[in-house]
Amino acid sequence: METVRTKTSASARTRSVAFVGLAIAIIAVSAWVTVPLGPIPFTLQMFAVTFAVVVLSPKEAIASIAGYLLLGAVGVPVFSGMRGGIGVLAGPTGGFLWGYLLGVAAAALFLYVVRTKLGVAGGKGAPKLTRAEVAALSPGRRAVLFVRNFGVDIVAGIIFTAIAYACGCIQYMAVGQVDLATAFLTAVAPFMVVDFCKIVAAVVCADAVRAVVK
Repeated sequence: METVRTKTSASARTRSVAFVGLAIAIIAVSAWVTVPLGPIPFTLQMFAVTFAVVVLSPKEAIASIAGYLLLGAVGVPVFSGMRGGIGVLAGPTGGFLWGYLLGVAAAALFLYVVRTKLGVAGGKGAPKLTRAEVAALSPGRRAVLFVRNFGVDIVAGIIFTAIAYACGCIQYMAVGQVDLATAFLTAVAPFMVVDFCKIVAAVVCADAVRAVVK
């Protein structure tokens, strides 16, 4: 019995490490998809990080973003534009990167509390319906089910994004020597609608992955 428990524990640790490594790779690749939009580039990082927060456990999500930032800090080109190094973290847009860590920690803690206490958004007590049962529901009931299943995850994505925005604005103000209004209009406002769409897309994709990876 003890041997079985040991093997199960080792298997779970291996699975967890694999998930963290895969999440780091996805975040890095998403950062390379860059569209110049003024001084702040448009990337898919918000999508990738939100996906990691929703689909992974709190410890795995935090380990993923911490590992990603550590790789970038030592010079591995995992940041936008295939850049790396402390200089990127200390630059005008670096606040968004270290804000990821704070945002992920807050969002993961929020999800842990809600899933544990309320049993929703992927929690153990969350209602699980088959595709046929969902299809049989009225449009109104399906809308309510969507809000119940995805609403909490979307709120978590918003918490992560808001904290990343705040950290990014603060550093952009300090390094660029601009006021809050200029920093907001330059570094945040152009991305808000698109980033919200990324959050919704990440939550939908995460739900599909959760349905496959038990």
